Amino acid sequence: MIGDVSPPVASIPVVEGKEESKKHQNLLPPFSKVFSHFGTSGVSVALATGVTHPLDVLKVRLQMQHVGQRGHLIGMAGTFLQLIKNEGARSLYLGLTPALTRSVLYGGLRLGLYEPTKISFDWAFGSTNVFVKIASGAFAGAFSTALTNPVEVVKVRLQMNPNAVPISEVREIVSKEGIGALWKGVGPAMVRAAALTASQLATYDEAKRILVKQSSLTEGFHLHLCT
Repeated sequence: MIGDVSPPVASIPVVEGKEESKKHQNLLPPFSKVFSHFGTSGVSVALATGVTHPLDVLKVRLQMQHVGQRGHLIGMAGTFLQLIKNEGARSLYLGLTPALTRSVLYGGLRLGLYEPTKISFDWAFGSTNVFVKIASGAFAGAFSTALTNPVEVVKVRLQMNPNAVPISEVREIVSKEGIGALWKGVGPAMVRAAALTASQLATYDEAKRILVKQSSLTEGFHLHLCT
C-alpha cells in the first residue's frame, strides 16, 4: 500500500539468524571455566578422600566379613582394633593411591561436565528448568562413575589385601577374570552417583538462582556460602 512505512519482511529472518548464530556460538562455556571446575572439584574431593579414607577401609572390611560363610559379625570398633592389631596403623590407608586418583577424576568430571551438559540441554530443548538441571547432574554423575569404575574396583581389592600392588592387581584381575571384571558393580554405582550428583548440583544451582533473584546477593563467596 502507498504510504506503508513498515519494515520489510526480509529484515526479520536476518535478526533471527543473528540470534540463532549467537545461540550456537554460546553453546559451551569457555574451556578455562570447565577446566577450573574440573580442577577445583577434583582437588577438593581428593582432600576429603585423604581425610576420610580410613573410614572407607573400615566400611569395605565390614562389608566383606565372612564372605560366603556364616559367623559372628564384628562392629566398626572391633574391626578397627582388629585391623590395627593384625596389620598395623598403615592398613587404614590401604588403596589410598587409587582412591585419590578416582577422587580427582570423578570429582572433576562430574562438576566439569554439569555445566556443558546443562547448556547443551538448553540448546536442544530451550530450557534450563529444575528438571533439566536434575537430568544434567544425573548424566554427569553416571558418566563419571562409569569411566572411573575400574579404579574403584582396584581400590577395593587393595583394601582387602595389604600385600597387593596397584599395577600387579590390575594385571591379575584382567588375566584371571577378564577386562570386564574392572566394571563389576558399575550398574548400582552409576545409579547411586546419578541420584547423588543430581540432587547435589541441581539443588545448589536452583538455590543459587533463587537467592540471586530474591535477594541482594551477587556472584561471590557469600552467595556460594548461603547456597
